[in-house]
Amino acid sequence: MRTDGRRADQLRPTFIERGVLKFADGSALIETGNTRVIVSATVEERVPPFLQGTGQGWITAEYAMLPRSAPKRIPRESITGRPTGRTQEIQRFIGRSLRCSTDLKKLGERTIIIDCDVLQADGGTRTAAVTAGFVALRDAIDRLIKSQAIDADPVIEPVCAVSVGIVDGTRLLDLNYEEDSMAEVDMNVVMTGSGRFVEVGATAETMPFREEDLHALLGLARKGIEELFSIQKKALSE
Repeated sequence: MRTDGRRADQLRPTFIERGVLKFADGSALIETGNTRVIVSATVEERVPPFLQGTGQGWITAEYAMLPRSAPKRIPRESITGRPTGRTQEIQRFIGRSLRCSTDLKKLGERTIIIDCDVLQADGGTRTAAVTAGFVALRDAIDRLIKSQAIDADPVIEPVCAVSVGIVDGTRLLDLNYEEDSMAEVDMNVVMTGSGRFVEVGATAETMPFREEDLHALLGLARKGIEELFSIQKKALSE
């Protein structure tokens, strides 16, 4: 049993509430254990310069942690002057994941910005942002379809993400902050609804891991992500 009473292969209690922001084109609030992330989607009728004239759209992400989302206050990056390397890495992670869910040609020359704000952090904020981010993205695209701004649905399939790792020699699903901070191996996995991998990022924090550990962790991640797809699907149906 873990410090929060879960089995090694058990997700934290996870809930997704859809449509939580009045003015956003799509939005969702995800709670997974003590981690809470609010995500919004904004459609803009423009694309980055490298896509102008191509007929292709773009999906990008911005990520931030509120100052008191953690035990110690985090200075706002708007005050410090620039996003940290960690923030930029997470933004790219979320953007890559959501672009893989969508045919950008069918989106047309427009950008969907996914804003991810961490209200409370207890591990897994980036993976939670991907799972909720797809809900917000789906709603924004549905608005485009309803308004006849696009002719065909550009969504290929949903995406979800989860963390796994090895702590004290035990393989664990969905690490909280305490587990993540002392993990020997930490891995973030993003998968599509058809079971294909978008991203697998595994790091040995204290000692190298074996190939059999890698396969076991991927299997553990797949189990968790299949459960997350059910939660995501339920949120989209409500």
